[in-house]
Amino acid sequence: MSSSEKEILAKAADIARGLAIDAVHASQSGHLGLPLGCAEIGAVLYGQKLRHCPDHPEWLNRDRFVLSAGHGSMFLYAWLHLSGYAEMTLEEIKRFRQLHSKTPGHPELTHAPSGVETTTGPLGQGVGNSVGMAVAALMAAARFNTTEHVIFDHHIICLCGDGCLQEGVAMEAAAFAGHQRLENLILIYDSNNVTLDAMAKETQSEDTAKKFEAMGWDAETIDGQDMEVVAAAIDRARKAGSGKPQFIVAKTLIGKGIPEVAGTQKAHGEGGAKYAEAARKGLGLPDEHYYVAPEVRDYFAKRREELLQDYNHWMQRFEAWKTANPELAKELAVSSALSQQMSQQTDQKTPDTGRLFTAIPDFPADTKIATRKAGSEVLQPLSKITPLLIGGSADLYGSTLNYIGDPKITDDFKPGHRGGRNIRFGIREHGMCSILNGIAAHGIFRPSGATFLVFADYCRPAIRLAALSHLPVVYVFTHDSIGVGEDGPTHEPVETVPGLRVIPNLDVVRPADPEETAGAFVAALERTEGPTLLALTRQTVPLLSSIDVKTRREGVLKGAYVARKESAPLELILLASGSELQHVLKAAEVLGPGTRVVSVPCFERFQRQPSDYQEEVLPRSCTRRVSLEASEPTSWYRFLSPQGQAIGIKRFGLSAPGGTVMKELGITAEHVIEVARNLPKN
Repeated sequence: MSSSEKEILAKAADIARGLAIDAVHASQSGHLGLPLGCAEIGAVLYGQKLRHCPDHPEWLNRDRFVLSAGHGSMFLYAWLHLSGYAEMTLEEIKRFRQLHSKTPGHPELTHAPSGVETTTGPLGQGVGNSVGMAVAALMAAARFNTTEHVIFDHHIICLCGDGCLQEGVAMEAAAFAGHQRLENLILIYDSNNVTLDAMAKETQSEDTAKKFEAMGWDAETIDGQDMEVVAAAIDRARKAGSGKPQFIVAKTLIGKGIPEVAGTQKAHGEGGAKYAEAARKGLGLPDEHYYVAPEVRDYFAKRREELLQDYNHWMQRFEAWKTANPELAKELAVSSALSQQMSQQTDQKTPDTGRLFTAIPDFPADTKIATRKAGSEVLQPLSKITPLLIGGSADLYGSTLNYIGDPKITDDFKPGHRGGRNIRFGIREHGMCSILNGIAAHGIFRPSGATFLVFADYCRPAIRLAALSHLPVVYVFTHDSIGVGEDGPTHEPVETVPGLRVIPNLDVVRPADPEETAGAFVAALERTEGPTLLALTRQTVPLLSSIDVKTRREGVLKGAYVARKESAPLELILLASGSELQHVLKAAEVLGPGTRVVSVPCFERFQRQPSDYQEEVLPRSCTRRVSLEASEPTSWYRFLSPQGQAIGIKRFGLSAPGGTVMKELGITAEHVIEVARNLPKN
């Protein structure tokens, strides 16, 4: 680093500090500690080392920068503004934390100011996301690079803090990254010895660098506010060649620039904002708020031109690669994130549902298998026509049955085989789902992951962020009810499905039989605007052959459909999801010809249908309705009239054979008949 570069980057660091101080002071909320303490790191990254392109933020081979400590969002916004990202204007900086701004309190992928790679804020999630991005980058290199053309060779750089590394999700992800030897991952630890409530020594005493070394990382400790040292450390990390992820402990002074609070927990939030004017003067800034020095503007304008040249050179290689490898180019083009990169007409971005259904053979009429097993049989043909689909499991492939390909012929992602389509996450459910978010946010592959449904609560924060970020992650969660049986209430999810249904933008699909399961997998793959969770049975269920195959499969796409139409004037509607549909079909045979049965595999899809279709399936004129589901019943009342009844479970389950537990807790056709007969007349 030349003396002139050092001088201008030091000035840029103070300019970034000034932007953070002004924005937090104006909004009277926010977090100043990290933006001030890590300004030199930002200057080195965005001023020299990060390979990105403000003019083409969709560049496939860009480095991804993840701010895991998302509360320090003004760090990211300031450097994106200085770098020249079109959407991160000075006006947006001035609107920090205001309604409908592109500068929310924590970075949000859905607001999509160019350069924000993922939604962060809940501590530790960004660490998991960065691990997922590193996985995706290595997969892309293995899948698409050739001897003649290297088109993927980027790095993932994540900035985290003490809070991130105290979270379990970060430790799960870090252990996975070390074991997998993700050599393209650089984790910078803002080690400022402070947490929100107190000095960090009050809650941690371990040697974090040694802990990461024990997990298979290279680690070094540096002065995080010496730019030459930071630059050299990043260079070493990029070129390490050890086959390990890189951990840089950057010692910083939280709140640097506001001496009244620097180095204390008071610097974490906006407490230092009241010293804003004195701080700005101490930084050598003029009276003008949101000031950016012309020489800093000029430096970053030149840097932007250099990055554009890098992008253009890469595009030349990319075009040559496409010409030389048309089949690989076609495969890559199906990713919905790539349309701007692929200058040719490509297949439609959303998978063709007809093509997906055609790939799945009908199940024999006498089939009686668990929907998890049906899912396995559906997944195999679908995976052949969706080559970017990736599978994963939290040490449960043998139970969730979602391995892509033949488990006896392993196709695992691992060191030495980065092209594998299956990821063994170990018993790390939360880490798995955070990593899946990173794979999805990277933009090329379509990730899926599996565990038992009862463990969705281990995963919930990451699932919630996938929904918030509109990431098309697929969750294959099995053992979906008290039908689990002998394992007992610890493994019987009675409250889990309704608890997931309240997460905005998450589709929860609970198919009733193998053909509905085919529809569920197609529904998950065709959805690109958010995550889908498939809740599948452990126990066998019959093929519901009384319902047309096409009706069952396509009915799932609409969320609900008429499974049995009444043959007399409509008097009663029975509703169910999943394995309980068989029971209401039996009950309907007893309750008379005026009884309609409606299968409701996905509430969210049904409620997105036109009102005319909803009325067609559930006419308001029929108020006598009974629902059945082996879970807490409250969520069903949205489909019932005041005189309707929702049959479900308002207690924990039992340890006994699944059928016995179902009968004991009233999940039977007989109970449906009893409740229906006691309903008031229309």
